[in-house]
Amino acid sequence: MSIMTVKNLSHGFGDRAIFEDVSFRLLKGEHIGLVGANGEGKSTFMNIITGKLQPDEGNVMWAKNVNVGYMDQHAVLKPGMTVREALAQAFDYLFDMEKKMNSIYEEMVSANLRDMEEMMEEASVLQDLLMAHDFYTIDVKIEEVSRALGLMDIGLEKDVSELSGGQRTKILLAKLLLAKPDILLLDEPTNYLDKEHIAWLQRYLQEYENAFILISHDIPFMNSVVNIIYHMYDGDLKRYAGDYDKFRETFEMQQAQQEAAYKRQQAEIADLKDFVARNKSRVATRNMAMSRQKKLDSMQIIERPSEKPKPEFNFKEGRLSGKVIFETKDLVIGYDEPLSKPLNLYMERKQKIVIEGANGIGKTTLLKSLLGLVPVVSGESVKGDLLEIGYFEQEMSGDGRNSCIDEIWQEFPAFTQYEVRSALSKCGLLAKHIESKVMVLSGGEQAKVRLCKLINRASNLLVLDEPTNHLDAEAKAELKRALQQYKGSILMVCHEPEFYQDIATDVWDLSKWTTRLV
Repeated sequence: MSIMTVKNLSHGFGDRAIFEDVSFRLLKGEHIGLVGANGEGKSTFMNIITGKLQPDEGNVMWAKNVNVGYMDQHAVLKPGMTVREALAQAFDYLFDMEKKMNSIYEEMVSANLRDMEEMMEEASVLQDLLMAHDFYTIDVKIEEVSRALGLMDIGLEKDVSELSGGQRTKILLAKLLLAKPDILLLDEPTNYLDKEHIAWLQRYLQEYENAFILISHDIPFMNSVVNIIYHMYDGDLKRYAGDYDKFRETFEMQQAQQEAAYKRQQAEIADLKDFVARNKSRVATRNMAMSRQKKLDSMQIIERPSEKPKPEFNFKEGRLSGKVIFETKDLVIGYDEPLSKPLNLYMERKQKIVIEGANGIGKTTLLKSLLGLVPVVSGESVKGDLLEIGYFEQEMSGDGRNSCIDEIWQEFPAFTQYEVRSALSKCGLLAKHIESKVMVLSGGEQAKVRLCKLINRASNLLVLDEPTNHLDAEAKAELKRALQQYKGSILMVCHEPEFYQDIATDVWDLSKWTTRLV
């Protein structure tokens, strides 16, 4: 049974085509991974099928009475709302039903006998629906999912505006799961989640009976939960049975076959053209030359597989730093309240340290405190000598109205335009991305712009806050290689053991030092 059918979909931004004449069918129970390089249009596709964005051409048809749940990587929560209130929004349709039922009961007081019978029947139907959807155990369900995702430890009465990015992601995910839609649409759900809650979500999706579409650059996670891959590539969308690894194997084979066919045809075309050129003016061979020309004219040209620019992240290394990178004495981090016990930390040259732990316990705050970007509650942190620090923040600063070119030029005003374009191109960005405003780029493309700033400034200490978020598999693999080769020191927050385990010399678990419940 088809839950959703997409026909002849085309969309673009300005003169930049995202996809052309795309068709797609979602069948009941399919667990789909939607994959493609950064900027191929995965999130745009999600926005179109959910009705948030109108396509240039084509249409999207959903089966009747399908309840769709969408977790958007850019969704926001309104300040002033508690965690509990945000989660309860998943049941708004049930609260509306209850209001309607109560309104009917109020009207029954003054109704005549005939109308009252109809009202009682309608109220009874609503009551049965509320019971069927466990309306009277909503609080229990909210606490059950909250416990599984670590929200009980944050506090259900806490204002959402006080939460970290990871905690807000958990709320959006919990709200979606509570709604129990017929189809889940998940856009990067593991971004900002710690490994414990990624494992919980993995188990949930493995046991999920309904259909879902998942966008994720966490390949081990995707492999464990999907059975179908749809690949968005060069404005097209193709279906592959199996997990991501199986898709990669098949796709690379197809690319190799197309490349071989292209080369064979090009050699044949060259031979035919050469024969025509040598023989078309000779009477004895003119007919043969005309025959070859007809073959050339009718030949269906095989296109060469398009090659996306592969990112190259080579960090410029600065002078040798002092032996001590930083040392803390009874350091307590936090804002209005302490987030940590007194910390006595020490880092020296050549160490590559990864900080892990649950969301909201102060990993980003610790980085900013060590860098001197936020004041500490008490104690002190002393930086070592001769440090040249490169800092990668979780999100892009500014309003995003600059073009990528201007963004790099502001950072490196001595660069020529050629040097700016070359630097962005080496990070895997095409000309159409380079000339675009930052605000219209995907999360992964924005991350590549920030990495471009980082790799072009000499450093001997890299401070990286969740550098893998939004990056596609190819960019992530290249970043891992670059960090392994980097001769300076690294202090990194990361929630992906598969990424950091071959980089880190030490792993610090902040949950051992936090004052927060985890």
